[in-house]
Amino acid sequence: MTDLDVIICGAGAAGLTLAIDLARRNVAFRLIDQAAHPFPGSRGKGIQPRTQEVFEDLGVLDRIVASGGEYPYQRLYTDDGPVDRPAGLLPDPTPDEPYHLALLVPQFRTESRLRERLAELGHAPEYAHRLTGFEQDPDGVTVTIETPAGRETVRAGYLVGADGGASSVRKALSIGFPGKTLGVRALVADVRLDGLSSGFWHRWNQGTPEDVSLCPLYGTDLFQLQAPVPFGVDVDLSAGGLTALVRARTARDDLTVREVTWASAYEMNARLADAYRRGRVLLAGDAAHCHPPTGGQGLNTSVQDAYNLGWKLAAVLGGAPEPVLASYELERRPIAEAVLGLSERLLRAAMNRDTRRGREVTQLDLGYPDSPLTVAVPDRDKGVRPGDRAPDAPVTGAAGVATRLFSLFQGPHWTLLGHGGDPDAFSGPRRGLRVHVVGWDVLDTGGHVRDAYGLSRGEWALVRPDGYVAAVGGPDELGALAAYLDGVGVR
Repeated sequence: MTDLDVIICGAGAAGLTLAIDLARRNVAFRLIDQAAHPFPGSRGKGIQPRTQEVFEDLGVLDRIVASGGEYPYQRLYTDDGPVDRPAGLLPDPTPDEPYHLALLVPQFRTESRLRERLAELGHAPEYAHRLTGFEQDPDGVTVTIETPAGRETVRAGYLVGADGGASSVRKALSIGFPGKTLGVRALVADVRLDGLSSGFWHRWNQGTPEDVSLCPLYGTDLFQLQAPVPFGVDVDLSAGGLTALVRARTARDDLTVREVTWASAYEMNARLADAYRRGRVLLAGDAAHCHPPTGGQGLNTSVQDAYNLGWKLAAVLGGAPEPVLASYELERRPIAEAVLGLSERLLRAAMNRDTRRGREVTQLDLGYPDSPLTVAVPDRDKGVRPGDRAPDAPVTGAAGVATRLFSLFQGPHWTLLGHGGDPDAFSGPRRGLRVHVVGWDVLDTGGHVRDAYGLSRGEWALVRPDGYVAAVGGPDELGALAAYLDGVGVR
């Protein structure tokens, strides 16, 4: 017997995302964190378009957008005067990709909005709760926790370590965390500052050891200060020390740091855990991968780890076969490896004064074509392919009200999207599956489903709970569809 289904260790973005997903699936869990209070800093401030789609599904996107804004223009101070340019060059939104720009939201605000959503679902993180040990067996994990009220022993089906780059869970599992330091030491600080407009991301001495930038944190009266600093030197992170650094590097005596609300000096690393799982203990977020900040990939990759893991844990706890959960590492570890490579390339580019960002940072093109949960269709030459992100599309319900595919997908269920034909032919009722048929209960009035999915009459696409296409087929594959759904626990 177990007291709980899951214990999540670490209440950062990954842990909170996982908790929200488990809460809406009625999975019994606890979310603990050894810190006495929530993280106070802005560190992971970029929310990429794919993560915006995740947050929409979790019911928190609008509040996160309202807590920040789009990235401001960069104002580069050169010998010839200031030059203003956009932070990224991306196209406008499209029907299949409704979010196109990264949002700038300080991490403490993002996590606050996630905690609020979790509270709506009846849960809250438990701070000042430190995991001191665990033992696992084939039936569960016994966890020891030091709490303000004393030591506690809890039994759970699974333990998830979402406890950051210094993860105690990963270390206890003796999972290697190989990688490299990237030869860059930097400081990051949230400051109140006099002397600058909050309408620009101000940058001086780009690509040099005297580089310094001040980025407004929209929704607050703070700037995020970033600057490389030498190795082996104590950095004065006080208001006076940071004022001196800013004035020295900008040659601006009118700039004054009035207050420092959070600050850190750190070495940039790129690391990837050798494994994401040992038995009933799993890793997510920074516990599994550590990124340099370039390109705003770390927090986003962590959130999407949790989004991938949540439905799989719930499925296996509900009776789905073990391979469903085994697919977590098989899907997410290659993604982290690719994203680490991207972050390193962007760091090298930034050191050569190139801070432009393109589609590669949006994470919209990431997918799982090689996953064991993906049913390959080698001869498909149009529309979506299994493993792709499921596109959005504006549609009209049969009753005449406009809606979107993302609205139909929203929630913890699988979705079978059929095209034309007899709606009863696609699938009988199954718990955890919703069936929509274009041309019956959903009308493709603008042709956007046709353009995005490329389905012919009688064809269908099966969309996973995390918004990826698991399979595409026609009437002849409906028997295989039934077997597939049985195999992922949708019975």
